Amino acid sequence: MPTPDDSPLSVSDVNQRARRALEQDVGEVWVEGELSGVSRPSSGHVYFTLKDERAQLRCALFRTRARFIAAPMRDGDRVKVRGQVSLFEPRGDYQLIVEAVRAAGEGELLAAYERLKARLAAEGVFTNARPLPFPPRHLLVLTSPTGAAIRDVLAVLAARWPLTQVTLIPVPVQGREAAPAMISALGLLNRQSALDASRDAILITRGGGSLEDLWAFNDEHLARAIFHSRLPVMAAVGHEVDTTLADFAADARAPTPSAGAEQLVPDRRERLHRLERLAERLTRAQRARLDTDAQRLDHLCARLRHPGEVLAARRQQLDQLEARLRRAMRARLDQERRRARHLHQRLALRSPDRLTDQAGQRLERATQRLHQAMPRALARHRERLGGVVRELQAVSPLAVLGRGYAILEDERGRVIRRAADTAPGERLEARLGEGRLALTVIRPLACDTGPHGETHAK
Repeated sequence: MPTPDDSPLSVSDVNQRARRALEQDVGEVWVEGELSGVSRPSSGHVYFTLKDERAQLRCALFRTRARFIAAPMRDGDRVKVRGQVSLFEPRGDYQLIVEAVRAAGEGELLAAYERLKARLAAEGVFTNARPLPFPPRHLLVLTSPTGAAIRDVLAVLAARWPLTQVTLIPVPVQGREAAPAMISALGLLNRQSALDASRDAILITRGGGSLEDLWAFNDEHLARAIFHSRLPVMAAVGHEVDTTLADFAADARAPTPSAGAEQLVPDRRERLHRLERLAERLTRAQRARLDTDAQRLDHLCARLRHPGEVLAARRQQLDQLEARLRRAMRARLDQERRRARHLHQRLALRSPDRLTDQAGQRLERATQRLHQAMPRALARHRERLGGVVRELQAVSPLAVLGRGYAILEDERGRVIRRAADTAPGERLEARLGEGRLALTVIRPLACDTGPHGETHAK
């Protein structure tokens, strides 16, 4: 209802009435569209834009409902959402308070992006990995001259490494003209690099945005131009979550323009700090070396003496050595004299004349003992022999033969004891007390035994 001029409504009242009208008239509806600008802050809520070819609608999915959503909710996804049309009173933002989300098919842009990415990867367009000069002497930056990306890059380069020469190549980074302009600039820069060798790196960059805003960097021809570039290329497009085909085709990529500048050049302050530390180390090392050399010089000076003192010391040392040599020679001569006397005494004790005299004395004593012992030994042997002779004569058959008996032997020398052991005509030999007789047996006769037991043949 309109109000009189004297009682105007506050902004809060207007937004409140608008919210109530939207919630009552439209109510809860299902809306289908493509996701864009999905944001997940630390609060746990999810904010995004739902759009189609002609319009877009801001949406809010609060944390209490977001935990029950199974859909991945990525930029470019086509979804169906159920929610209450409302208005955020503090800012007057028209929005849809989402209660449920369902997948409604893949977004056309994202599907085209994935198909082109797979085809270029199969062709090897994403295989560049050439090292970029660190730091580059002359950096060529392809970006919008009015965007925040060039300001961030120049600020980082000026703070970290102002020695690098930077040339801005102004090109559009959004819209239909962006990709052809960047391709043309890449071709021109590569042709000029053959004439100017100091140009050694290219940085393609821009700030973040939606998938549509960054679509120029997903151009197939731009990716191929980056791949065929003679100069190494770094791509720093969008924010950390943004990834384009230009990033894959480049030799290196960075999540943001500032990060790309940081990767391209070293930190001047860190280098200065390092140089200061190295200078301090060098100063300490020089001081320590000087102190060591000074101490060594003092030690050498203390050891250094006048040549006359050295000669006097050497002369004294020579005299001492000469005295030691004389003492050693006298001691050695005395030792050799004692050893010679000892050997002489041993030789005197072992002299051949002395040994001959001793042997002669022993021979003379042995001869005397021999002459004295021989008569006694002969007498003992005579007495022993006489006893043996008497004993032999007592049992000798010759003694029996001396009393008239005889011993008969056959031709083989066997003693004949019985007449029956002979045969007529057999030749025998008779041994008498003196001499022998040759006999022939005529016939054996009977045997008679004598008074002393002798046998007599008849």
